[in-house]
Amino acid sequence: MDGMITITSERPKPSTHAGERDMLEGWLDHHRATLAHKCAGLTDEQLREASVPPSVMSLMGLMRHMAEVERHWFRRVLDDEDAPPIYYTDAEPDRDFLVTAEDSGDEAYATWQQEISVARERAATRSLDDASLGRHRSHTDPLTLRWILTHMIEEYARHNGHADLLRERIDGATGH
Repeated sequence: MDGMITITSERPKPSTHAGERDMLEGWLDHHRATLAHKCAGLTDEQLREASVPPSVMSLMGLMRHMAEVERHWFRRVLDDEDAPPIYYTDAEPDRDFLVTAEDSGDEAYATWQQEISVARERAATRSLDDASLGRHRSHTDPLTLRWILTHMIEEYARHNGHADLLRERIDGATGH
């Protein structure tokens, strides 16, 4: 049986009176911590457990996917860095979600947290109005940091809904 991974699950509460930047960053950090909270206290085996066939979505897959998402928006789009994928390939574009018995929660969590750390560093030096240096395949114009932060909140919120259902299926835990 896989050992339980250690995930910090304390979640910051977004301010109700902050300025725009603090509000956006507060909500993004809240959603990042919400996903960690949904993964906390589970074994690798539980983190690998898929939702319902034919879906392969799992909590470990969500951590891996969000590492790729953080990397994409803050390295590739915001900074135009040539950052290669972490988990997926051209041949396997959904590889971040395709976890195997060899994949570990500790590695997925550490990689995801590293990408969050880089994302925070990249965003910290920019104004909300600063335009991205790179482009996203569905946007021909540069995107502002404000747009990227808002999109990241939406991305996490959507996947946290998936995480709610996955966690409830694994051990019955509900709530936020």
